[in-house]
Amino acid sequence: MVKLVLIRHGQSIANKENVYTGWNDAPLTELGVKQAILAGQALAQNELEFTDIHTSLLGRAIKTANLVAEACHQLYLPLHKTWRLNERHYGALRGLNKDDTRKIYGKHQVALWRRSFYAVPPALAKPDLERRYANLDPRSIPTAESLAQALDRIMPYWQDEIAPKLLADKNQLVVAHGSTLRALIKYLESISDEGIDGLEVENCQPIIYELDGQLKIVKKEII
Repeated sequence: MVKLVLIRHGQSIANKENVYTGWNDAPLTELGVKQAILAGQALAQNELEFTDIHTSLLGRAIKTANLVAEACHQLYLPLHKTWRLNERHYGALRGLNKDDTRKIYGKHQVALWRRSFYAVPPALAKPDLERRYANLDPRSIPTAESLAQALDRIMPYWQDEIAPKLLADKNQLVVAHGSTLRALIKYLESISDEGIDGLEVENCQPIIYELDGQLKIVKKEII
């Protein structure tokens, strides 16, 4: 059976300060670095070996991926970076404290933006035109996203880059972000639009899926 492992990045400064991050870069905290190393050691203890590692274009995920790979003695593996695995774009909320937004917009509205599948937060006036996205059509760069839109963004990469390798019996490691991993888990586990509200992905707790020849889940384990 082939294995797919999903890992959310280690604690970032934004996580620690309870701030919306989205496509902003936020460095790992000291705890986040330790979490990544421990996650890699756990993979080594479980004798998990991969042929590829996939991550986003955001520093906290890239740093975590490298720390995990080093800790499980697989730093030599190809590291594929893609904007499609970026965190969900939180639009005009990014950089704001989550408790402050509850005071401004109300707890119910913030809960919808954060946890529901279709709610879209307030958008930026224009997309981010950073160098890291220079090769993208500006029209494809979001100014805010629902979780549903984030899943739509992820799926071409899943179908073109990750799934074919799994079907070739090659174990894959994905190191990404809380919301985008929630979206991918929703797809993998066929979770309902309503059911996704209660799913949380913790920092650096590896989620191990054992998949059959049709990429259906045979076993799931969190270590």
